[in-house]
This record gives sequence, C-alpha cells and structure tokens, in this order.
Amino acid sequence: MGATDVNMMKHMALTPTRPATSADSARARQIAADLKRAIAKYADTAAAVADGYKMFAPNIKNQRVYHFTNYRNAFKAAFSFDPEQPTSLLYRRAADGQMVLVGAMYTMPKRADVEKLNERIPLSIAQWHKHTNWCIPKRGEESRWSERKDGRPLFGPESPVASQSACDAIGGNFLAQPFGWMVHAMVFEGENLGHIFADDHHQG
Repeated sequence: MGATDVNMMKHMALTPTRPATSADSARARQIAADLKRAIAKYADTAAAVADGYKMFAPNIKNQRVYHFTNYRNAFKAAFSFDPEQPTSLLYRRAADGQMVLVGAMYTMPKRADVEKLNERIPLSIAQWHKHTNWCIPKRGEESRWSERKDGRPLFGPESPVASQSACDAIGGNFLAQPFGWMVHAMVFEGENLGHIFADDHHQG
C-alpha cells in the first residue's frame, strides 16, 4: 500500500463484510443492470448537467473519480431507494482530457443502520464507505486546495492531516464526518460484481 493509499484510509470508514449468497448476487446484479441502462444517456457530461447534476469540488484538480451530484436525488435517497436515480454520476478523465462515464454513487444519511444499507446494496457484495477526518480550506480560501506537502495534497481525502489539532495547525477547517454513507457502482468498468461494487475506487 502506497503513501497515498495509507493516507486515504485515514479518512475512510467501511461497513463490515458478510458471507455472499446467491440471492445477494442476483439482487446486486439486477441493481447494476438497471443503473447501467438508466444512466447510459449521461455519457456526455452536458446531458448530466442539463438534468441537474453538478460537478462536486470543481476546485480539486486531477481527481481520481469526478462526482457529478444531483442534490434532489440525494434528498430522496435519504428516504427511499431507486436504483435508476443515483445521487452522483462518476467520471474518469481520459488521457485526451475527455470525461468518461464509469458508474454512479448511491448515498444514505450518516446515522443509517447497517441493516438499512444492506437492504439497498447487499453488504456481502459491496462495502459502503463513509469519509472521515477531513481537513479542508476555510471559506474564502478555496485556492488552498492546490497546496501540497511532500508531493501530496495538504487538504482533503488524500491528506496526511487527519486530526483536529493537525488541521488547526495548518489553518484548516476540520470535518469529522463531512458526508453520509455512500457506495460506488462502476457499471461501465466490466461485469464482475466484485469490481463494480469494490470499495477502492477512490484509490485508482
């Protein structure tokens, strides 16, 4: 595990794994199929933006995965689950600079019980994750997102800064739990369920 991966794990909480069942696999595969069919129309980010999706954290350059978030869908996801209406669409930037649609992200509130998470996406197939211990620039200092130390980002999910005191020392704003639970579904990166719902998509 590289230094960046180690730093990222300082900022991540994962749901526990469970033994897989054929019923879980069938349910997850159906969710993936429904999602892939529903979001294919967003291959062009312009279509996503026209439908209410906005790029999250546009100030952060060279993101591993770019999230285009629909806050209306995020609100509805707190109360019900529609596999065809994800909270965010996920894109990777290709070598030619173009955004390539790779999947989507589902969300639930911070305090959601693991059984509720399991009802949506089986925990035997997917590990939901929750971001923790973020240090971010203070309001009005967004330009600081580009700051680096020893070649690594000073702020955000890849930063070595993972405590209130360390964040205070660099003049940042500490967020113990900036977001709720989320799970990625990389439905355009193959058919293997283990990869589609893997927990490491932030890292590659």
